[in-house]
Amino acid sequence: MEQKERVSKILELLDYHYGPAKCYLNHKNAWQLLIATILSAQCTDDRVNMVTENLFKKYTSVKDFAEADLSELENDIRSTGFYHNKAKNIISCCQSLLREYNGEVPQEIEKLTALAGVGRKTANVIRGNIYGIPSIVVDTHVKRITNLLGLTTSQDPVKIEFELMEILPKDHWISYNTQVIAHGRKVCIARRPKCSDCFLSHLCPHFTPGIDE
Repeated sequence: MEQKERVSKILELLDYHYGPAKCYLNHKNAWQLLIATILSAQCTDDRVNMVTENLFKKYTSVKDFAEADLSELENDIRSTGFYHNKAKNIISCCQSLLREYNGEVPQEIEKLTALAGVGRKTANVIRGNIYGIPSIVVDTHVKRITNLLGLTTSQDPVKIEFELMEILPKDHWISYNTQVIAHGRKVCIARRPKCSDCFLSHLCPHFTPGIDE
């Protein structure tokens, strides 16, 4: 089977089983999603959502975060891990938003990645989920499962992003991430994959019958 046909079948099955894109980080606007995504580094979405439930009640604007006390904010987000750098980056990021963009979150990737704590992954989350700009988000699930499916051999998230831009049709750029996250949580679990239950097994070069039995 040619790669183009195999990719088409993979996307068709992901669409059927997981439906359209769904952002797993709770948010009501662009700046909340930006902060939630910064917090999600090396942390589960469920944990971030638990933290932001109270965090966004305490800090109700970009200005609140920009003026936050560092040690207090560290304590507020401590359970997400790496809280010192995350708190420092959130304050600096929000100060830049106020100073340069009147408190609004820009949509250009160059402007987003110039903000403290914002890499291409975070920028693409914003671009795809807030502004509807076709964007590919490469997180740990996407990196691992894309490798298993044989769509890339790279371990570099940026290289994987650009490779997928060549492979995937634009109308699947946003949904591919959320669907693969769902698949990684339910079926292709990192340490205990349910290969015999996987609807992609016949398309996966790493499928080994009985591996999970």
